[in-house]
Amino acid sequence: MNLEKAELRVTASLRAGADLRLKVAGNCGRQIVEAALLISDCLAAGGKLLLFGNGGSAADAQHLAAEFVGRFVVERSGLAAIALTTDSSILTAVANDYGFERVFARQIEALARPGDVAIGISTSGNSANVLAAMKQAANQNLKTIGLSGKNGGLLARASDVSVTVPAANTARIQECHIAIGHILCELVENELLEK
Repeated sequence: MNLEKAELRVTASLRAGADLRLKVAGNCGRQIVEAALLISDCLAAGGKLLLFGNGGSAADAQHLAAEFVGRFVVERSGLAAIALTTDSSILTAVANDYGFERVFARQIEALARPGDVAIGISTSGNSANVLAAMKQAANQNLKTIGLSGKNGGLLARASDVSVTVPAANTARIQECHIAIGHILCELVENELLEK
C-alpha cells in the first residue's frame, strides 16, 4: 500500500462525507425536525417505533432501536422501539411462506397499533420489502418516516415525512442516515424531557 496515496484517499473520503452532511443540514433540517416531532408525539402517547431496512440499513434500524430502548445521551425511561430486522425465525418463515417482499409488512400487520410510527430505511428508496411495509403501515393508519438517498425513490412518496440524502454513494448515504438517526434521538430525548 502506498501510504501517501492511502492518506489522500482517507482525506478525500472524510471530506466528501463532511461536505454531504453539510448539504443534508441545509436541505433536510425541516424534515428531520418533522420526523422528530412525529416520533415524540408517538412515544409520548404510548406508541412505539417500528424500524426496518436491508443490509446496512437493517443495521441502522437495529442501532437506532437500541438508542431509543436503552438511552442516547441522558438517563431516562426506555422508549418503545423494535427493529423488524432481528428475529431470524420470523424473517425466514415469512420469506419462505410469503416471499421476501413481505418480511417487514407481515410484522407491521402483526405488531403495529394505531399511533405507532413506521421508519423505513433504504439508500435507493426502492427496496420492495421496505415499500411493502410502508404500504401496510399506511393501511393501518400509522405515521411513516422514510430515510432514503439519491432522489428519494418510491420511499419518499410513500412516507408522511421523507428525509432524502442527496447523494448516489451508498456508503456516504448510510453515514448520513446514522447521523440523522442520532439527531432524531437527541431531539426526541430533549422534547420528551421537557414534557
